[in-house]
Amino acid sequence: MNGLAPEPRARRTLVAGVGNIFLSDDGFGVETLRRLTREELPASVELVDVGVRGVHLAYELLDGWDTLVLVDVTSRGGEPGTLHLIDASEPGDRAPGTEPAPLDGHRMTPDAVLALLDTLCAGTGAAPPRRILVVGCEPACLDEGIGLSPQVAAAVPEAVRMVTELVRQEAVV
Repeated sequence: MNGLAPEPRARRTLVAGVGNIFLSDDGFGVETLRRLTREELPASVELVDVGVRGVHLAYELLDGWDTLVLVDVTSRGGEPGTLHLIDASEPGDRAPGTEPAPLDGHRMTPDAVLALLDTLCAGTGAAPPRRILVVGCEPACLDEGIGLSPQVAAAVPEAVRMVTELVRQEAVV
């Protein structure tokens, strides 16, 4: 032993873009993630385009992430294009009444993924991410169609800025 303190470990952060690009504004998370690939992010940050593969995300989270940032549309009653930062770190912070969802990839909303994650962690002894943050955007249209509404498209650059700032803060030990 050389008497030196161990080098601090960077906190691992997973940023997941969630949504269905064939349902208009539901593609917000995927588009934001696409734009995040152009940003200089800490080496401890990994970007993943989850799309509608929520079950895949739940299993990916068993791999020891310190922080999860979900990027998705979020209906909270605001004007279309309004961004929300939601801390869902504690199970009680998540949508009330969320039950573990059946393993149906077409119905795995972020709330269902987090409920499944809680179940998987309890069954495997794995630890969920220390922090779970959601960068959500109020949708204008969730009808079939490719492309974001003007309001949601205008919110993407600010969402990129928010996520970039969050992951830089989370990377600091």
